[in-house]
Amino acid sequence: MQATIPASTTEVRSKRQSRFNGRLTKGLLYLLLIAVALVTLFPFYWMFVSATHTQSDIFSAPPPLWLGDALERNYGSLLERIPFWRNLWNSVYVAVIATVTTLFFCSLGGFGFAMYQFRYKNLLFGLLVITLMIPGLLNIIPYFLIIQFLGWLNQPIALWFPGMASAFGIFLMRQYIASSISRDLMDAARIDGATEFRIYRSIVVPLIKPALGTLGLLTFIGSWNSFMGPLVVLRSREAFTLPLALRTLEGQIQADWGAIMLGTALAVLPLLIIFVFASRQVIEGLTAGSIKG
Repeated sequence: MQATIPASTTEVRSKRQSRFNGRLTKGLLYLLLIAVALVTLFPFYWMFVSATHTQSDIFSAPPPLWLGDALERNYGSLLERIPFWRNLWNSVYVAVIATVTTLFFCSLGGFGFAMYQFRYKNLLFGLLVITLMIPGLLNIIPYFLIIQFLGWLNQPIALWFPGMASAFGIFLMRQYIASSISRDLMDAARIDGATEFRIYRSIVVPLIKPALGTLGLLTFIGSWNSFMGPLVVLRSREAFTLPLALRTLEGQIQADWGAIMLGTALAVLPLLIIFVFASRQVIEGLTAGSIKG
């Protein structure tokens, strides 16, 4: 007579098999993510390694994969060819001012579109969104002519002033505020005697910190990496931002790729540090606005 397997034993085996399959799937997923991370990070690693080698070593076969001893030499060459620290300060100054002004004016604009009713509100917001579809290169000539008319050529204000109230920033703030702040809360504050700006400062701003963090990080990175704007309006080497200054290294008669790699590594390092610690903030800010609060 054939033995009958108890139902409990079959259930235990099924659970064990299910757990094994789950662990196997998770393990394969982790291996895939590790492989993708290594492929993504390798160019950065090679850039930092190349910053410590001479140009002849960089173009040797096979290329160097470990740190070299030419860091001091490349640093001296970098400072000799461009005013690196001056250009770095220009980038920091423009990026910080652009970030602060963008956060203030875009949050105010988003607050107005989200919480107030006024004539042609939907039309104005629609026109604002439409501007997001216009390629940025189409604005280069009008941008240059306006900056020239205002007398701002070769000045930092030409880089941060035009973007103080970006369409994307206002759109992001409007969507986040509309989905996370109740009008009843504002009405209660008005009953208590709060002014409109007090409501914005004391109620709205603390509640939209994730979105502010996201917009601030994106604005800072965009301003730091900006190349076309500085190329159009800046003239002297002392006024250049870092991306434009590093580009002049490549355009010289004999490019020193060791110095170029070192300058690029120093320019990228702050962004890598900021993004590592703020990447979760970016994800929360971009997703939380889509969840109805």
